[in-house]
Amino acid sequence: MTALPLPPVPEPYHLPFHYGALHNIGVDYLVAPGPCRDLLAKRHPGLAVALFDGMACVSLNYQLYFAQYPGGGGITQEVEINVIAHPQFAEDRLPELNYGQYARGYDQTKLLGIARTHVLCDNPLAIDAGRRLYAEPKRPGWFDAVMPSLNAPSVREHWTFSCRRATVAPDGLVRHDGRLLTVEADLTGLTPEPVNNTPITGYGTDEEGRLLAGPLNVYQPYRYYALDDRTAARVRLTLEDPAEEAVGDLARLVGDAHAAGVWTYQSPPVAAHNRAYYVR
Repeated sequence: MTALPLPPVPEPYHLPFHYGALHNIGVDYLVAPGPCRDLLAKRHPGLAVALFDGMACVSLNYQLYFAQYPGGGGITQEVEINVIAHPQFAEDRLPELNYGQYARGYDQTKLLGIARTHVLCDNPLAIDAGRRLYAEPKRPGWFDAVMPSLNAPSVREHWTFSCRRATVAPDGLVRHDGRLLTVEADLTGLTPEPVNNTPITGYGTDEEGRLLAGPLNVYQPYRYYALDDRTAARVRLTLEDPAEEAVGDLARLVGDAHAAGVWTYQSPPVAAHNRAYYVR
């Protein structure tokens, strides 16, 4: 068997890409596999839908992250619409898992990964990098978000993010009024589990139809919230514009399913500027 070359790393990019800070919430839905198979056949024909007790998993993944560069820093927000999948050839290499075991990181083959079907992002540089480095179907969007913060202790495990329409102009991102989707997760009072579910394998398919995978390492455990019939209502997904391709696909994938699990990650603080005091 001939060894495959590594995908190119075009200028001006360098890998690995190091995150200075990451704040992340994911919401998983267990859904009928048919619409997921249809979408993967169009987006990622080299992948097969992963099944957990006969159900597929659709995962919404919101990220707010910071990166430091030689000339300064940048803040990026994005949301991914993913189907949990694996390479077509790999089915007999995977352990048999239910969703809870997958969410807790039991699959250490890391063949189970996120097949990105849509990625909306507010940073033109990150859009270009995602497309060229990882074959992400990435395009512009912008966000309103509320999340827990040590700088606002009254916000207790209550996450909300909305994605809005945007375009990219020569001088940067252009924001438009149209809201695409909103997710609200009130996790107050629920008990999370620490889970080691990384590296997360992200799948992309390039313009030549080649499947590639890019692992994401997160260096501390995620917080996982298993939801049931009683707590699933803590998560609300509102699809604002079904005429938008990403929103329409998400509507077909999720249907009327309730959230099955939520996972969060927030980088720990590295410094604190303390309260002032009077000298005299």
